[in-house]
Amino acid sequence: MSIPDRIKSRLRKDRPMTSITLRIPVDMVESLKEIAPLRGFSGYQALLKLYVSEGLRRDEARYATDQTARLIAALKKRGVSETVLAEAAMEAERAAH
Repeated sequence: MSIPDRIKSRLRKDRPMTSITLRIPVDMVESLKEIAPLRGFSGYQALLKLYVSEGLRRDEARYATDQTARLIAALKKRGVSETVLAEAAMEAERAAH
């Protein structure tokens, strides 16, 4: 099974980084500081990045799936057969790997 390039790039340790400023409530930072060592992190910023990453991956999967479902529905509405859609999905899956 092949890993998509987007995911491969996220596994690299030498990815370009940028600094941002994020205003969050003090009590949230305190909670992050308490939870971080319990989750095996030395600091709260790494835990915060994990939370952002998890949410981002979940939403990317959700919206990609939603977009695919909308495309399939639109094609069905225009008379594309289930057989053709299934064949196209299999071909796209093979091309992705």
